Amino acid sequence: MKPSMHPRPSRRQGGIALLEAMLAIVILGIGLLGTIGLQARAYSALSDASLRAEATLAGEKLLGVMNADSNNVLNYGVIEGGAATAAAQPWVNETQAAIPGAIIAVTVTPQQLRVQVDISIKWKRKAGGVTNQHLVTSYIAI
Repeated sequence: MKPSMHPRPSRRQGGIALLEAMLAIVILGIGLLGTIGLQARAYSALSDASLRAEATLAGEKLLGVMNADSNNVLNYGVIEGGAATAAAQPWVNETQAAIPGAIIAVTVTPQQLRVQVDISIKWKRKAGGVTNQHLVTSYIAI
């Protein structure tokens, strides 16, 4: 009887390839879940940044309008969560359309040769989330 050229693998190593494949699948699955989690967090951060940018643009727009209408600058007050003056109402409507659920306050404080304007825009990205606030203080010469 002639000895075989290819010895038969021992029984102890049977199924090792299947075990290696299963382990690779588990490691790949963990990596994919981590990637999906990072993607969700990145989307959340992008949404927050978008709302911050909208708040910045809204504040700068109101300051520009007030500066152009400096004779009537005292007419642009808005009570937080309440009514806006007729001069500020179009801006409030536009801002609340850009930032859903925004709580807006504009305080106009006359001083000697200038007016201090404090603009506060608050919002929550999702229900029960953290309240974000954008606060701008500026001075307009009168």
